[in-house]
Amino acid sequence: VFNRNYKKNAREVREKKAPSRQFVNKFAKRVRESGSLMDKATRTRARPVRSIENIAAVAESVKDNPSTSTRRRSQELNISRTTLQRILTKDLGLTPYKIQLVQELKPNDHPMRFQFAQWAEERLMEVEHFYRKIIFSDEAHFHLGGYINKQNCRIWGSENPHVVMEKPMHPQRVTVWCGMWSGGIIGPFFFENEAGAAVTVNGERYRGMLEDFFFPQMEGEDIGDIWFQQDGATCHTANATVELFENRIISRRGDVNWPPRSCDLTPLDYFLWGAVKDKCYTNHPETIGELKHEIEVAFAAIEGHTIEKVMKNWVNRYCKASRGSHMNEVVFHY
Repeated sequence: VFNRNYKKNAREVREKKAPSRQFVNKFAKRVRESGSLMDKATRTRARPVRSIENIAAVAESVKDNPSTSTRRRSQELNISRTTLQRILTKDLGLTPYKIQLVQELKPNDHPMRFQFAQWAEERLMEVEHFYRKIIFSDEAHFHLGGYINKQNCRIWGSENPHVVMEKPMHPQRVTVWCGMWSGGIIGPFFFENEAGAAVTVNGERYRGMLEDFFFPQMEGEDIGDIWFQQDGATCHTANATVELFENRIISRRGDVNWPPRSCDLTPLDYFLWGAVKDKCYTNHPETIGELKHEIEVAFAAIEGHTIEKVMKNWVNRYCKASRGSHMNEVVFHY
């Protein structure tokens, strides 16, 4: 019946864009075989089960080693990564915590941080965009063998743990100095001897870096009203060094006291070092020369608009808001 009607009205069917011959034949076959026009029920693949056994296995795994990544844990337990994530969060109620590296504050640090925040706030009320008037500076060690990648190093647990990571006693490394302000990045400068080996930063070497590298880099810049910030390391605070900045230095023994153990208030610590380290180890440098090259490439990749964004964020990092405690981490992508 279907075939006869289809042939008789072929022209009308084409004009009305009726179903094809194959479609109609398929329908006719379905009616003959099942007596129904409904599709057959299809067998669906069973969804991964968050079984009691799997939940128990994950709980035991986290207890034994809370810092294992989800990728590795899923392989060890032979559980899909998606199922593992659901077990961790929904069944066990766990949260991944990033390791945040900060220095422990001493009781006397809190009022000093509060005082510095007050000073900065007063300057901002007097000078619009005062954050553009400070050059922040610091040194960091880049180890050839790697570093703690805070983005990937997570601890699973219901409470944020205190974690200590051990490092080799005498790793190969480079010591890098850098300055950062709204005008850009000054550096990197490597503290090394004539053979290219890293050297300890002492007062003489630090002052030599300022005189032979920093000030020449700033030639052509109007820095008459610019403040220079540094931490209170002994090698930074010799009288001859402090006097280089003519009453515009933020430092221990400076014109404005920099509060100790306050790396969370400098853009180098809450942004720059982490951003550079994330980039410079991507190609897995195997020699000190390769590591230095990757560091220079990583510095060069940071764009001006990112620097401006980071420096603006410094205004929001007043420890006054948290009564002198550490500020929460802010992560920038570039």
